[in-house]
Amino acid sequence: MSLSMRCKWWSVGHAALVLAALLIGAAANAQLRIEIRSGVERPIPMAIVPFGFNGGGAPAPFDLAGLVTADLGNSGRFDPIPESDMLSRPTRPADINFNDWQILDVDVVLIGELTEDAPDRYTIVFQLFDVLRGEQLLGFRLSTARADLRAAGHQIADIVYEELTGIPGVFSTSIAYVNETRNPDGSQRFRLIVADSDGENSRVIADSPDPLMSPAWSPDGRRIAYVSFEGENSAVYVQTLRTGTRDRVSAREGVNSAPAFSPDGRRLALTLSRDGNLDIYTIDLATQVSRRLTQSSSIDTEPTWSEDGESIYFTSDRAGGPQIYRIPSVPPVDRAERVTFEGSYNARPRVSPDGDSLAVVHRNQDNYRIATVDPDTGLVQVLTNGRLDESPSFAPNGAQIIYATREGGRGVLASVSSDGRIRRQIASVAGDVREPVWSPYPRP
Repeated sequence: MSLSMRCKWWSVGHAALVLAALLIGAAANAQLRIEIRSGVERPIPMAIVPFGFNGGGAPAPFDLAGLVTADLGNSGRFDPIPESDMLSRPTRPADINFNDWQILDVDVVLIGELTEDAPDRYTIVFQLFDVLRGEQLLGFRLSTARADLRAAGHQIADIVYEELTGIPGVFSTSIAYVNETRNPDGSQRFRLIVADSDGENSRVIADSPDPLMSPAWSPDGRRIAYVSFEGENSAVYVQTLRTGTRDRVSAREGVNSAPAFSPDGRRLALTLSRDGNLDIYTIDLATQVSRRLTQSSSIDTEPTWSEDGESIYFTSDRAGGPQIYRIPSVPPVDRAERVTFEGSYNARPRVSPDGDSLAVVHRNQDNYRIATVDPDTGLVQVLTNGRLDESPSFAPNGAQIIYATREGGRGVLASVSSDGRIRRQIASVAGDVREPVWSPYPRP
């Protein structure tokens, strides 16, 4: 069987080097728009009152309450009331009339003030109240620069989200994705984009007329590994986001694809064909020493590390169709342990932050959907209902999975909660988007 024939399943799993490049799409620099498709049965009714501003009569430099409202509303777990429905707009605890909010059937109310301490320096004070009990649930004071007010708004949303759900928020994190611009003359432009979790504040990280694919975050969120086809040959690069510096870490003969950082950030797992077949290797980023982990005549690809770094999950067709296997992350590897058994197609594994489940692309009634798999029992739970859902990536809190899909003939991003109850579409306002990956939590 030729390599091109054997790669047919691989392209659907989003690892075929050439076929997947044809699927990558997005409009460069386009913002993303979030639309809730389904949420929890009873989202928490809440009021997020416009924050007061103490700045010598000048208008507020940023709408913090508006950003927090968008973040929490777009999570699918909350139902913020419109500002126009508010009977009062308190900014300090003494000004709250809880009867006003009980009339509106609001469970919690968030108030706050923004104060300018010096040019471009601000203090934010905010409090969250239980309306029924008339009690304060939390209160915080933050100091920030003008340029960081958006980030501060996401931080407020994270704090409120965790207080009300018990789950850490992810509004302060980022997503990366690949886009493709098709020019009127038929030429293409590929860009690797990093944006805030709400799709705003997008930045072009890499820009090339040749395909870019398979972005992967380092565990500290400071670097991204990706595959570039510059010069028509695949190579793996690692780029530092703050400086833009990039290093070519693998340009070996043949295929270089599907990079994944180890939990300590010191190694990459990737797919190479240096010995004539597609196998799983690891590369030490400091020494460039590579280790071959699989030696099979099958296609072994799409590696991802276990949460403790001791194992690597990957996709292989060694049983006749794509399934997920597990091997030790260091040789010798006696054998690969098969993890998935339900269904004829399971590919593109990604490990949850707690290591208890895998997100995979699972074929369900001739549709390719996102599912979670218990790696110990093999139990599968299908989460999505699309026809061509692919490229799953867990949020750092494990509560959501972002993925790529198609709607109306074009590529869009979407997310689903890990229990399948909350679904969102994250569409570009112009063009297609592909291959999303959720960043880890930012580190100091």
